[in-house]
Amino acid sequence: MYFGSVAQYVAIAQSEDIVFENEDNYQKQTYRNRTYIYGANGRLLLTIPIKHTGKKGRQLYKDVRIENDFEWQTLHWRSLETAYRTSPFFEYYEDELVHLFEKKREFLLDFNYECMQAINDCLQLDLSFSKTEEFIKEPEDAIDLRALINAKKEKKHDLESYTQVFTEKHGFIPNLSILDLLFNEGTNALTYLENQSIF
Repeated sequence: MYFGSVAQYVAIAQSEDIVFENEDNYQKQTYRNRTYIYGANGRLLLTIPIKHTGKKGRQLYKDVRIENDFEWQTLHWRSLETAYRTSPFFEYYEDELVHLFEKKREFLLDFNYECMQAINDCLQLDLSFSKTEEFIKEPEDAIDLRALINAKKEKKHDLESYTQVFTEKHGFIPNLSILDLLFNEGTNALTYLENQSIF
């Protein structure tokens, strides 16, 4: 996921043996190339443009390339600055994250792992995980949380509210990008994740 949602990070923070799906087909309208932040006008979508192959049929997620003809990285970073510059912890974490928006990347999946590692470092979340080597539709002996990637069919989670930059304008907006929680809660973000329930 591209700076995954709070619910996704609740699952990550509360899991011990994590296996990330690397062999599935790419699907549109998922958190693979999108994230939602809290802008001045409410929920704001940031989308990474991808290259379309022009071929009919499915494309593996790990083969999806980022379309770098657009200045999407500059746009996304400016959007984050505009939304969170006044948040309590933006300046604390910006040096840990800005590099992700300065260099072009080729593959979406690789970039998402890089973003996840940066978030884990910011959260001080010591995460060990493995990656699938083949696609299994119904894995045994595991809790299948792959549905958390679906933005369109997203299940509502009862997440505790926290203070957001524009709360007074639009109220609390739950389950935004992990960046929203990080910039607003800072060092308390991991504790927050560990105390939520999405199961």
